[in-house]
Amino acid sequence: MCDYSLMSVDNRLAREGEELVLHRFNTGSLGLASPADLDRVESGHPASKTFWTVLKEFFSPPPADEVCAVCIPPGARLELQGISARLQNELAVGPVERVTFTQLTAAMHTYRDAVRFENGRELRLQEFREGLRVQVLDLSMAEEVNLERLREDRLDLQPMR
Repeated sequence: MCDYSLMSVDNRLAREGEELVLHRFNTGSLGLASPADLDRVESGHPASKTFWTVLKEFFSPPPADEVCAVCIPPGARLELQGISARLQNELAVGPVERVTFTQLTAAMHTYRDAVRFENGRELRLQEFREGLRVQVLDLSMAEEVNLERLREDRLDLQPMR
């Protein structure tokens, strides 16, 4: 779905057939994003900054992430493209693999989003490198997910102030 750390970021459900990229959000967590969103945000930030721009950014809190997190429901079929050589050796997989999206635990405040390879090995999204390409192949086996209900549940669990 979307790990707990991405619930504060604007998010939406994935669409069948779309290509996504593993991106590090301002929460520090890795999650999936649309390449179009990433390109839009990157084009809005000049590569060279003036001294005053750098100084202003240093003393200002970071802005809200402008990139929308794309949530994948458990059971969705994906294709990973560009798996690192280290992970290929460790998991006995190739550079391109078909996987099933899963959640490893229901525990709160822990990374749970993962993929299950056809050889049965499972790996959390946080273990992959930023920039990994993900093709959404099939959502027909995905569990029904209600993002609004998840947000409400999250608010109910927060302590009163």
